[in-house]
Amino acid sequence: MTVQAQMIRFALVGVVNTATYYGCYLLFLAWMPYVAAHVLAFLLSMVGSFFLNSYFTYRTRPTWRKFLLFPLTNAANFVITTSGVYLLVDVLHFGSRYAPLIAAAAAIPITFMVSRTIMLRPEPAPASLAESVASK
Repeated sequence: MTVQAQMIRFALVGVVNTATYYGCYLLFLAWMPYVAAHVLAFLLSMVGSFFLNSYFTYRTRPTWRKFLLFPLTNAANFVITTSGVYLLVDVLHFGSRYAPLIAAAAAIPITFMVSRTIMLRPEPAPASLAESVASK
């Protein structure tokens, strides 16, 4: 699959992920502060994003290793969106309902590059029995 096809699929997953995030955010916003609602919605949508990107975007088998590395994919996204939400709401006085959507747009290119690197990284080969014995 070409990088261009992956970018298109990544964008489609992003739309689904953003809708999931935003729906959860609005649901949680009803009874918790906006930052807590943002964090919880972000974490839940990140799990869904991992599986959609594994199967649909990169057509790769999900593994525990990739799952444990996947939060690195979202670390930059999290910093950018959280900072953006804070900046938009507390500094620029945007409404807390729309600030996450604006902040999320700034994080897309960085998230794609990190995601692609993690999801398509070859799995390390298991050590052979001979190598294990030789190293002892």
